[in-house]
Amino acid sequence: MPTAIRLVKLEKRFRTKYAVKEVNLTVNKGELFCFLGPNGSGKTTTIKMMTGLLEPTAGFVELVGMDIAKKPIEVKKKMAYVPDQPLIYPKLTGREYLEFIASVFEVEDELFEQRMNHYTELFSLKGRLDEYAGDYSHGMKQKLSLCAALIHKPEILFLDEPTVGLDPKSAKILKSLLRQLCDDGMTVFMSTHILEIAEQMCDRVGIIKDGQLITVASMDELKKERGNDSTLEDIFLDLTGDAESQLLVSSMKEEEV
Repeated sequence: MPTAIRLVKLEKRFRTKYAVKEVNLTVNKGELFCFLGPNGSGKTTTIKMMTGLLEPTAGFVELVGMDIAKKPIEVKKKMAYVPDQPLIYPKLTGREYLEFIASVFEVEDELFEQRMNHYTELFSLKGRLDEYAGDYSHGMKQKLSLCAALIHKPEILFLDEPTVGLDPKSAKILKSLLRQLCDDGMTVFMSTHILEIAEQMCDRVGIIKDGQLITVASMDELKKERGNDSTLEDIFLDLTGDAESQLLVSSMKEEEV
């Protein structure tokens, strides 16, 4: 299986504190990979290094066989990134914003129209494209960001908490779309706090704690190791050592009984 993402001894240090420490990871082409961890564990910092928004203190990132530090333009043409907080030019209409993104990636007009119509209809944005993006709700901005990310058909799609702000229908559509895109060969690297999404969708999960990658495995492998009746929530709380959360979950379960 061809490799889409390779991290080698990746580190980020702010003064004397490590945000990410010696992360080694390989993600295959067509894989839907979920990146999990407690708040402040280093998920977003890792993604920002992978997308070229932060320079590593040590180590390197390879995307589609190229070092992003050595060939940033070539690599960025083949990827897309949707942050947890959508960053959209408020004075552009939705249509103008998508046209701008398409022009940056030199998408042909016919392909742009096809993809714009497909994705905006899928996310119920088609009738709102001539409104200013600054007037959109958070959920609409998030959906516009997703449409923009897919306009140039990237080989790798990075998503940081993509379901934040989405209504249940849009979140379900996104989950189905991501699975379809991966089946068609796109690689998706997604961070999420919603463990149910990771358990249902992902080919493999990686769990990071205090900047260090503590496990990478499929759900079947995790359950085989921890017990087939274990949920990802149980496994996650156990591996991250979140005793307080474990106690809270246990007490909630007892109350339900």
